[in-house]
Amino acid sequence: MTFLRAIACACLLALASPVFAQGTQVAFGASAQDSNAPIEVSANELDVDQKTNTAIFTGDVLIIQGEMRLAADRVLVVYRQETQGISQLEATGNVTVISGEDAAESQYADYRVDEGVIEMTGDVLLTQGQNALTADRMTVRLDDGTARMQGRVKTILQPRED
Repeated sequence: MTFLRAIACACLLALASPVFAQGTQVAFGASAQDSNAPIEVSANELDVDQKTNTAIFTGDVLIIQGEMRLAADRVLVVYRQETQGISQLEATGNVTVISGEDAAESQYADYRVDEGVIEMTGDVLLTQGQNALTADRMTVRLDDGTARMQGRVKTILQPRED
């Protein structure tokens, strides 16, 4: 469990009046993200399989696309078969996605590049400033900067700022 996750979970558990929901829509990132922007990948190791049109990046993987950052232990890149480019990124292990002031953590993320959608699963934690939400699944739509959290969503709602 990362330090950020531990702090956010402790805050959620310590505060009174929890709110539970089956699904909720939230903003994600400062603005819409261009899923057609170039994707920069860095990692400690790279294995390429020409037969399956895939590459596996491992060790401190960092993916940058425009204002979005995705970090993970391992990322499988699936290349388009008919044309050039990337169709999908599958990140596993200590996944973090950052866009603007928002940060999300999970154990798995599937970024369908052509659709401009990132689906995060496995102990999802979304932090937005001082607010934190947890859920089983979060789907981020990069074209409009929104996210939908599903499956035992939990947050603390503050009635006013002091």
